[in-house]
Amino acid sequence: MRVVHIITRLILGGAQENTLLTCEDLLRQYGDQVLLVTGPPEGPEGSLVERARAGGVPMLLLPSLCRPIHPWRDVVSYLALRQIIRRFRPDVVHTHSAKAGLLGRAVAWQLRTPAIVHTVHGAPFHPYQSGLARWFFQACERWAARRCHRLVCVADALADQLVQANVAPREKCRTVYSGMEVEPFLEADPFRAEYRARLGWGPEHIVVGKIARLFYLKGHEYLLAAAPKILAHNPQVRFLLIGDGILRPNIEQQIRQAGLADYFRLVGLVPPEEIPRWIGAMDILVHGSLREGLARALPQALLVGRPVVSFDIDGAREVVLPDQTGYLVRPKDVEGLAGAVVRLAGDPELRARLGEEGRRRCVEQFRHERMTDQLRALYEELLRANST
Repeated sequence: MRVVHIITRLILGGAQENTLLTCEDLLRQYGDQVLLVTGPPEGPEGSLVERARAGGVPMLLLPSLCRPIHPWRDVVSYLALRQIIRRFRPDVVHTHSAKAGLLGRAVAWQLRTPAIVHTVHGAPFHPYQSGLARWFFQACERWAARRCHRLVCVADALADQLVQANVAPREKCRTVYSGMEVEPFLEADPFRAEYRARLGWGPEHIVVGKIARLFYLKGHEYLLAAAPKILAHNPQVRFLLIGDGILRPNIEQQIRQAGLADYFRLVGLVPPEEIPRWIGAMDILVHGSLREGLARALPQALLVGRPVVSFDIDGAREVVLPDQTGYLVRPKDVEGLAGAVVRLAGDPELRARLGEEGRRRCVEQFRHERMTDQLRALYEELLRANST
């Protein structure tokens, strides 16, 4: 099978890791001919380009393919994609992210590619946009949805959003959870003491971690607001922030102004292979984002055996099961967030029970091999249907 994957940026992120693992699996497990097309990994979020090269994934970088709307560069990208797809003659074009999804589907449909799939890692429209922006992105997605054969959603909640926004009918959507390499998370505990020592924290401390870009709508401000309330109940709690972004100076300033510098550590970007070990240093993972298809940090923490506290958004409730794997809190509810963390921080047996149940539920569901098997079966299904 000849498969082209197209994504806007190959930065350090869940959608990008999902795409790269799929390409690697198609090459190794199925012997497919794969081409990964991506724009430059611009921004402070890091890059997976070198990992893709090291893994032997054939890749083309399009300098014109960028995340912001840019009419001239978008036209150049469309023409370049048209040339690439025409030359490669794929059986399947699989797109990811809003810009690459729009351009890639338009080109593949015009060239009558036998199977066209788009993965929705997170809807590009959301309640925190202006009404005009939301209408515009919904209209774009409706147009693009008519130019592919199937929409893959990384959570059932995303399929619900697409149907409710009249982007596509329910039968056009298929849920495939975003896979990952689970073994490093299952084997993270032996590194716990070493990574806590790097932070200057000992076994007596209860580490509450958050993994997210330091960016708008990621919800760091709610954890900062909850921190004094948490510390008032349990002064042994410490806070670990993993990730980088344009809001880092602002977040660091807020921490200093609140007098919390001794309680917070910001470690910035870390190599993807170290994420399991940093989670192993935690006791609780908090996810305070206001929009996020299904954040990979949630199943990752559960695979390590750590309970999670998350705002009840998008696909979070599909893995965060109250009193079973963690706790859900209403978005922006600082008191609720603080209360859930305080409860877990004060009860090590509860943390162990919820973490173990989370690991049991996630270990097979989130293997990248399972994700790729489901996607490959979908490709075959579409090719059979479209050949008749």
